[in-house]
Amino acid sequence: MRAPIFVTAGFAAISCSHAPAPAPASAAPSAASDPIASFETVRAVLQSPRCVNCHPNGDQPTQGDDSHIHQQSVQRGPSGRGVVGLACSTCHGKANPPDSYGAHMPPGVSTEWRLPPPEHRMVFAGRSSRELCLQLKDRRQNGGLDIAGLTHHIADDPLTRWGWSPGYGRKPVPVSHDEFVRAFKAWAGAGAPCPAERVARDG
Repeated sequence: MRAPIFVTAGFAAISCSHAPAPAPASAAPSAASDPIASFETVRAVLQSPRCVNCHPNGDQPTQGDDSHIHQQSVQRGPSGRGVVGLACSTCHGKANPPDSYGAHMPPGVSTEWRLPPPEHRMVFAGRSSRELCLQLKDRRQNGGLDIAGLTHHIADDPLTRWGWSPGYGRKPVPVSHDEFVRAFKAWAGAGAPCPAERVARDG
């Protein structure tokens, strides 16, 4: 008896074989043909420490692989760049410091270190998959970006890509950048559907 043949359309199936341990949302072999599974891969990235730390639930960024409150009482500020006397650029330069400096040194990026501004905070921390999905598509909350703008941000923005090269002592995003972009495009290409709200069942 011959084994059945499965054909996936559009994008290759999502796989985490490159990592020591599979990412929590990308294990399903049908992820490429299932937009909800593709979004779960996106969610796993957005809710990793590298992204959550600059998309906190509040006006204080978090830091570290455990996402603890940023030291020095750093605040979002009126434009997402910190407050007078404690701007993000005070410590965060244009590149990561050399590995020889050791752990816990302020990282940097070629463009500008910042949080989203207060008028569209784009909170990732603590959001359900559905809440995150709806917020991501809401142009009133995401800075006016359409799907093409969001794709550019996640694929090409140096600040986003920093999460895969975060410097000495930090864990990179647990899904490869290529896989992340592929999953995002698969989800977007299917109409960007959002997961259903999970309903608690008694018993």
